[in-house]
Amino acid sequence: MAVIEELPTVKFERVGSHSHIKGLGLDENGRARFIGDGMVGQIRAREAAGIAVKLIKQGKLAGKGILLVGPTGSGKTAIAMGIAKELGEDVPFVQISGSEIYSAEVKKTEFLKQSLRRAIGVRISEEKKVYEGAVEKIELRKTRHPFNPYVEIPESVIITLRTKDDRKTIRAGREIAYQLLELSVEEGDVIQIDAETGRVSKVGTTKEEEGLFFRRKVELPSGPVLKIKEFTYTVTLHDLDIVNARAGGIFSLLFGGGLEINDEIRERVDQMVKQWVEEGKATLVPGVLFIDECHMLDIEAFSFLARAMEGELAPILILATNRGVAKIRGTDIEAPHGIPLDMLDRLLIINTEPYKKEEIREIVKIRAREEGVELSEDALEYLAELGEKTSLRYAVQLLAPASIIAGGKRVEKKHVEKAREYFADVKRSIGLVEKLEGMLK
Repeated sequence: MAVIEELPTVKFERVGSHSHIKGLGLDENGRARFIGDGMVGQIRAREAAGIAVKLIKQGKLAGKGILLVGPTGSGKTAIAMGIAKELGEDVPFVQISGSEIYSAEVKKTEFLKQSLRRAIGVRISEEKKVYEGAVEKIELRKTRHPFNPYVEIPESVIITLRTKDDRKTIRAGREIAYQLLELSVEEGDVIQIDAETGRVSKVGTTKEEEGLFFRRKVELPSGPVLKIKEFTYTVTLHDLDIVNARAGGIFSLLFGGGLEINDEIRERVDQMVKQWVEEGKATLVPGVLFIDECHMLDIEAFSFLARAMEGELAPILILATNRGVAKIRGTDIEAPHGIPLDMLDRLLIINTEPYKKEEIREIVKIRAREEGVELSEDALEYLAELGEKTSLRYAVQLLAPASIIAGGKRVEKKHVEKAREYFADVKRSIGLVEKLEGMLK
């Protein structure tokens, strides 16, 4: 007797530190709500960001950027992400750190070029003629393999598709027959067949769940079987660069240079995209390139970014720093925020402030809900006090270990205290090291 064992469903979850941000949380008048779209507090900064969003939408921020300045853990990344969300759901958001540009493998300018082009989307809309419907009957016709007479291969297929309003029987050749076999298409499945390319897509099934394999349940389509449908998808300029770099074929890969993205390929892609836009086939979607710790950039990187901001195809550049006056990397010149003055002149500066206790309390509550951690009122209040004395990030970081200590149950104050014993904040850590160093003197 065969042994069949049911396995638990395994789901990969990655809760990012800013996965709760849905926008800037502004009302119809551009005023910031105390809590809105996952944002808490930072009223002036969020309202200023809202004005910047309007400037971007009106095309009045071309050649300029935004600089977020504030202490560590004051919501600079959250505001940058909120700006991207306000611009649209499919707007690319690329986040890098200023120190990431220094690599032994990729030149600084090449890394920045790739980051800039990953932050520019191309929204492509295509109308395609497709056969769409539920498979009512499928009949594969086979023939002998030309090189092995003992093996049968698909020669053609006759398939009947139906919708709520129509039914159509079609005959297709060997390529579509192979695709139907590979996708394991059977009666009751809803499929789409591109009438021009013959590409087959399986949407789901109309049948009730049966057997051991899960399939997506969908409704029976309506309208005619043969219809014209509009498909919209967004790719980045960097995606198109990669596709064009690979277009050299197998000989380019074998003899070198096949996957190298050079300026010639990028220029070809830019011309192609401009032509698509002029013909109405595509729309440009300028995204957001967010560079945190921008004081780590050197004078060459700033010069490159200043020039790139003035290009025809340029994303919205948002920089962030927590430094006051610092040396520009690569020089002995001290400048505000470690940024050259000619670059500062191109930036709208938005200041963020340290969070207050009541704001920290609400942020911890939102993060606990996002991470699936149930908090008692005492634990929430204790975390808010900790966040005010140490930092918001430290308070949020204690959520996960406290939940482990609580065994997945409701987190009480004692669980947070235990987690605090295990994991020190920066001040306690420095104090311990200084004390130990003093004992050696």
